[in-house]
Amino acid sequence: MAIATNLPRLLRQREPGAPLARDFYTDDAIFALDMELIFHREWLFVGHTCELPSTGSYFTVQVGTYPIVLVRNSDGAIGAFINSCRHRGARVCPESHGTTPKLVCPYHQWTYGLDGKLFSARQMGPGFDRSRYALKEVHCEVVAGYVFICLAEVAPDFSATRRQLEPCLAPHALDQARVAFTSTIIEEGNWKLVWENNRECYHCARNHPELAKTYADAPSLTGVIGASEDPAIVRHWAHCESIGLPSRFNLSDDGQTRTVRVPLLGTATSYTLSGEPAVRRSLTDRLPLSSGIGALIFFHYPTSWNHFLADHAVSFRVLPLGPQRTQLTTKWLVNRDAIEGLDYDLKELTRVWLATNDQDSRIVAENQIGVSSPTYDPGPYSAAHESGVSQFLDWYVSRLQTWMVFNHVA
Repeated sequence: MAIATNLPRLLRQREPGAPLARDFYTDDAIFALDMELIFHREWLFVGHTCELPSTGSYFTVQVGTYPIVLVRNSDGAIGAFINSCRHRGARVCPESHGTTPKLVCPYHQWTYGLDGKLFSARQMGPGFDRSRYALKEVHCEVVAGYVFICLAEVAPDFSATRRQLEPCLAPHALDQARVAFTSTIIEEGNWKLVWENNRECYHCARNHPELAKTYADAPSLTGVIGASEDPAIVRHWAHCESIGLPSRFNLSDDGQTRTVRVPLLGTATSYTLSGEPAVRRSLTDRLPLSSGIGALIFFHYPTSWNHFLADHAVSFRVLPLGPQRTQLTTKWLVNRDAIEGLDYDLKELTRVWLATNDQDSRIVAENQIGVSSPTYDPGPYSAAHESGVSQFLDWYVSRLQTWMVFNHVA
């Protein structure tokens, strides 16, 4: 694998917790390495089980150069496959989502079962062996309504992630929810800048007036230090745990996953301008709108951060498109029986995060322009406000360093 010749030097020069050098956000070879070592080897959040409600339901996603199709088969299980026909490579499912009894390539009509096995191939002659040409399978795991895939030949163990996420996510019953709205935007910045911006709220009060009405910019809420010393958060944990919700700050041993429940400002119960619920029906009867649970916030590097409230949940998916372009997909989930126009107003449901995403997109674009300057020389992080940024970059750098040691790159 070709790598940037200056990568070892750049990694040696960086102190733990310090910013990255310019090349990490601009260099084509480092971007290629990011894709190969992280997005093509780690577990990636791609969507929700409720997006595959019935046998034959499917959706597609593009991860780098890998086209993927996820489908629910006749046994109810969800499978993931490379969305490329085994005949001459055309995408079998060119649409973003749909329902079909079989997967039929539109090019030459090779037809696959929902289990990925080749069902029929026209006029291929008597010696043709269908069993050799199933769709190529991708590792797939489902936990509490979330679907993860891994493109590696041998996937990392998912069990620790499952143990952390299942008890926190399951009470919200997202497997029984539905997606009320999806927004996809392109941010003109490196995927790491998108994450760095997310991992701190140092910028929030000035840049996110809508979000700031309900979400505090306290470092203990957004970062990775101080939560257990914040009396308001500790009281909130005690309340949530009294109704059976795991709530305390939990950062996985490898730094890849964080879960924590946090209070919203004042009497707010949802991300709306008024603080009132955006949806009149809670996600589940177990957690009524009056339960005072604030927000469950979790991230899983490298693809997802998430906010769960009593009335709805919001998931965010990060996928790189190039060294300086990143796709961000946001989905709002509500009770599957909630009726638009009766139980919720779509504009009110999506207003805060559509505005916040737009504001962050402009921030990331400006950040990319400045970071791309040959004179870029970053200052230190705020110890109080940017611990989350430092933690993310330490996780990222550890992936590169582990690969370098394993491959004797010096």
